[in-house]
Amino acid sequence: MSLTGKVAIVTGGAQGIGRAIADGLAADGARIVIADISSAKAAAETYQGGMGVTVDVSDPEQVDVMVKTVIDECGAIDILINNAGIYASLEMRPFEQIPVDEWRKVMDINLLSMFLTCRAVVPIMKLQGRGKIVNISSGTPFRGVPFLLHYVTSKGAIVAFTRSLAKEIGASNVHVNCVAPGFTVSDGVKQHPEVLEALAEVSVSARTFKRDQVPQDVAGAVVFLCGDGADFITGQTMVIDGGQYFH
Repeated sequence: MSLTGKVAIVTGGAQGIGRAIADGLAADGARIVIADISSAKAAAETYQGGMGVTVDVSDPEQVDVMVKTVIDECGAIDILINNAGIYASLEMRPFEQIPVDEWRKVMDINLLSMFLTCRAVVPIMKLQGRGKIVNISSGTPFRGVPFLLHYVTSKGAIVAFTRSLAKEIGASNVHVNCVAPGFTVSDGVKQHPEVLEALAEVSVSARTFKRDQVPQDVAGAVVFLCGDGADFITGQTMVIDGGQYFH
């Protein structure tokens, strides 16, 4: 399986899971576009022919400019990885204590961003007659994790978004799938030791494979869904959590 010559946008690709996905796609030959709110250009420099675009993917105007910039520079968009999101900086607390502004922020960054990027990219993929979209959700909606209701709700909505969009645009040969990681020891999580302390041990104990999950554990499934081997797969969600939840 080769992605040689394919142009792949990875939102939130400057670090963590997004960076591991970009590495995996690049190793298979894809031309990487890192779309991130910071450090995008520095991250893109590590890839041959890489491109970095600084963008807030929850802002419609910025998303449209990003897509135009990529088309002007690369001439095509073959793969879209919707990975940007907010998680580790959120405080775990009872749902009635979540501020309305924080709820809206989570929905904008985790969910609205995917609508905006797909709205901007799908018309291009339709004209090309092909495209692969992979949305990054989470294992939390399948387990009903408490005290992060806004986060879990946003990630559950991504699964529904994936299924509905796949049905809507499948006739144009545009695939839409979803990957749902378990608790991952990513760069963002490492910046919040309290999150590691609260969730790392309990996550490992609930898994079939008794070890920490790292970003590279997620990348392989995403790369597969972007390749020719997944040409008859759409609307699906793959839970990647070391056997914590059997989906």
